[in-house]
Amino acid sequence: MRPQKPLCRVPRLPRPRLLEALGFTVLFGLGLYLLTRGAVHGGYHWQWYRIPRFFGTFQESGFAPGPILTGLSVTLQITVVSLAAAMAVGLLTALLRLSGSFSGRTVARVYLEVIRNTPLLVQLFFIYFVLAPILDLERFVSAVLALSLFEGAYASEIFRAAILSIHKGQWEAASSLGLNRSQSYRHIILPQGVRKMLPPLTGQAVSLIKDSALVSTIAVYDLTMQAQAIIAETFLAFEIWFTVAAVYLTLTLSLSAAVFLMEKRFQRFVS
Repeated sequence: MRPQKPLCRVPRLPRPRLLEALGFTVLFGLGLYLLTRGAVHGGYHWQWYRIPRFFGTFQESGFAPGPILTGLSVTLQITVVSLAAAMAVGLLTALLRLSGSFSGRTVARVYLEVIRNTPLLVQLFFIYFVLAPILDLERFVSAVLALSLFEGAYASEIFRAAILSIHKGQWEAASSLGLNRSQSYRHIILPQGVRKMLPPLTGQAVSLIKDSALVSTIAVYDLTMQAQAIIAETFLAFEIWFTVAAVYLTLTLSLSAAVFLMEKRFQRFVS
């Protein structure tokens, strides 16, 4: 018998992640090129060397945070508190819509229609200028309340869709085990819906981070408000806004990466 010829190896195609990284690099380089060309033709004098001191300075007593880091800490506080409250509001609203109570479903439906069909800025002004004087709320609390109610309305639809996606057989299995409705949610339904909730909830959290910039309209000195104060003092409009955009981008990408790792670990745990 003649020896068989070795089979030709099929060339491997580039990995999707490599292509994504290459595409991102090309787009970033193109954007940087267009920005540089626009600055040259526009005659704008860039002063990036003045930016680091707005993050902080080293003094004899130690590191002193600048206005950007100070505003970032306020933004993070608002985001964390609002995100936790929005998840609670969203879950409660979803459970009310799925409940057998007519009044509960009506209240949840009215809340959703009002919040989703009015701008966040209008809701923020209404809470700060109307409700805050009556309830004696501070600016921080007003900002958190507005963001929580707004994002909670959209989170409730995510929770409801995840709950409805669970097969009815799971409810029957929980009932056969003698679990009541609340126990079924806690032990059977919600744990199975977490995998389906994580990706859209991550997008909602990213939206919350970006929407938090609106709290600067009620004089909450978050990252955006601090940027406006710096620009009014230094006239470094482009440098400051590009820096702030980079900070927001870093926050959202870090959040997406953390949730991605958590989702991977959760899938490994389930499997």
